Amino acid sequence: MTGLTVQTTIESELDRARQRLLVAPFCPPTREANLLLGHILGLDEAQLLAHDSEPLAPAAELEFARLLERRLLGEPVAYLVGTKEFYGYTFQVDRRVLIPRPETEHLIGAALSLGLPDRARILDLGTGSGCIAVTLALELPSARITAVDLSLGALVVAAANADRHGVGDRVHFAAAHLTTGLALEYFDLIVSNPPYIGPEELESLSTEIRHFEPELALIAPLDSLSVLTSIMRQCSRVRTAPPLVLEIGYGQLDDLSQLAERMHFQVTTVIEDYSGIPRTLVLDRSAASKASNSSAVGN
Repeated sequence: MTGLTVQTTIESELDRARQRLLVAPFCPPTREANLLLGHILGLDEAQLLAHDSEPLAPAAELEFARLLERRLLGEPVAYLVGTKEFYGYTFQVDRRVLIPRPETEHLIGAALSLGLPDRARILDLGTGSGCIAVTLALELPSARITAVDLSLGALVVAAANADRHGVGDRVHFAAAHLTTGLALEYFDLIVSNPPYIGPEELESLSTEIRHFEPELALIAPLDSLSVLTSIMRQCSRVRTAPPLVLEIGYGQLDDLSQLAERMHFQVTTVIEDYSGIPRTLVLDRSAASKASNSSAVGN
């Protein structure tokens, strides 16, 4: 008598995966099972759940098992599916670039609120996946963006994202260390989400971040403020430096505000992230100059 083969369904496979995620030491959301299997089947989450009683093909079951094992080792979902949402747009990501974070969307909002001129010229320092540069190009259809990064791999990903969104003709990429070789007075705005984690903090990061995201984009080489300080110092040497919009780390606001004052920047805006942490800083030398002149006249 031949035994009956029990057909694996989408629902039963999801249930098994959720149980494994539930006991993982880094506590991933069990919903990630839906995201991984949906990616394999080309279904969004609602479509997947609507078809959960259907059988799962052996090839899909094998691929799902492979992705699940990688996830249980800590590899982020964004790298497993190859994309991440940012500011309502979808970006290609892999281990050459940081995964875009929701808190970085505040940087976009701050930049858009500045009332930039038509055909604004924007410089994005440390572009990574290009999510900031490409998003600004999409939100400002006449803007021209120059995006730089030290990592050639990151620039490849960023250029692919610019092409993906049809802005490759307005976003230009270059390999450079911060502002080196760039005429800063040419730009109307400088934006950056630079490395702002100190080397001593590396071991305190989660497995997902520490073992999978690129250290070059995460860790400032000397201390947590070293890259932010370099950006501010380089911009302070230019008489007509444009406003700076920077993402900063936890507990850095006071030190950076004091540094800004010494370099004759005025802190015009501080935006908190979704956890109430000061995360986006807007600095303006022209505003500081006006304030200084006004004070001099008053005296």
